[in-house]
Amino acid sequence: MKHIIILGDGMADWPVESLENKTLLQYAHTPYMDKLAEMGCNGRLKTVADGFHPGSEVANLSILGYNLPKVYEGRGPLEAANIGVQLEPGDMAMRCNIICIEKDVIKNHSAGHITTEEADILVKYLQEKLGNERIHFYTGVQYRHLLVIKGGDKHLDCTPPHDVPLKPFRPLMVKPLTTEAKPTADILNELILKSQELLKTHPLNLKRIAEGKDPANSIWPWSPGYRPQMEPFNEVFPNVKKGSVISAVDLINGIGYYAGLKRIHVVGATGLYNTNYEGKAAAAIEALKDEDFVYLHIEASDEAGHEGDIPLKLQTIENLDKRIVGPIYEAVKDWNEKVAIAVLPDHPTPCELRTHTADPIPFLIWYRGIKPDEVKYFNEVDACNGIYGLMKENQFINEFMKER
Repeated sequence: MKHIIILGDGMADWPVESLENKTLLQYAHTPYMDKLAEMGCNGRLKTVADGFHPGSEVANLSILGYNLPKVYEGRGPLEAANIGVQLEPGDMAMRCNIICIEKDVIKNHSAGHITTEEADILVKYLQEKLGNERIHFYTGVQYRHLLVIKGGDKHLDCTPPHDVPLKPFRPLMVKPLTTEAKPTADILNELILKSQELLKTHPLNLKRIAEGKDPANSIWPWSPGYRPQMEPFNEVFPNVKKGSVISAVDLINGIGYYAGLKRIHVVGATGLYNTNYEGKAAAAIEALKDEDFVYLHIEASDEAGHEGDIPLKLQTIENLDKRIVGPIYEAVKDWNEKVAIAVLPDHPTPCELRTHTADPIPFLIWYRGIKPDEVKYFNEVDACNGIYGLMKENQFINEFMKER
């Protein structure tokens, strides 16, 4: 049996008054997800272990069954892996957003969704002005970049910028959690303030302002860690001889790297609502012909949730259903070798809150021959009646990956 996980990042949400007090998954038109929920079995999954922040790195590692206290090293090292940065012992890697600050307030975490091409100019400029033998900036994708500090101490209190839209930035700057980490915190806070001085008059930002776009006028480093020690996925599940991950997000590809999964690049995959859905679906179907496991990640709903844009998030959910779930199901349903399909978000990103929460998420599992439960629709509420109940830790992945 082959297996594919289709993950709509941040797709889960809270009830919305303007949508008849339904969640977005309840309100959206999702005939394929509902069909699979009705033909398959459903449940809920706690993807954020107690004591962990509800970040995508935590949730996606959890979905794949990794023991978070054992392997978690933050987002930075995972993203370093995907862009080819080899971390040496003592190297501390951090996600380094380029953000927009307006009147000392974090306007948004993405600098108005700056392009990778624009950001690359700014990251190289910062490396030229602020980098040295110990400090190095690396270009990632869009607003998501990397900062590596040799000999850095990871024991820091860093606030993810997508958690604090429209909040004053100064109270949220890096704080040491130990006395030994204070020099590292001081370096990071100095880099934040120096980046603001350098970026505010950069020609690229002056051009963006003239065009009515948000300037990319500050860095924001967060989620520090060292190189993680992760067991390859095929050692946990020997039935997976070959597997792949498909995502436009460095973080997810970095998890794939350490899990020993092949990373498939899809032209036009953006991590936004204009991503190449058809290309991703086609890549997943093609990979399944030769491989045993595919982890297909779609970021769009999470970004819409961070923007608090209900109509846009509804559109991303319906796009996932029509342009990803539907084509994949129709392609594989009658294959000689059975294909198990799981559909789920990694965490909620409620439009009302504009950031992640640790609430359990709904999931469905379908394969040809499964005995369905009583659930008819895929959403946060109906999933409570699913046969799998509430799962945690590696219970979901162990159930999904069973040989049948």
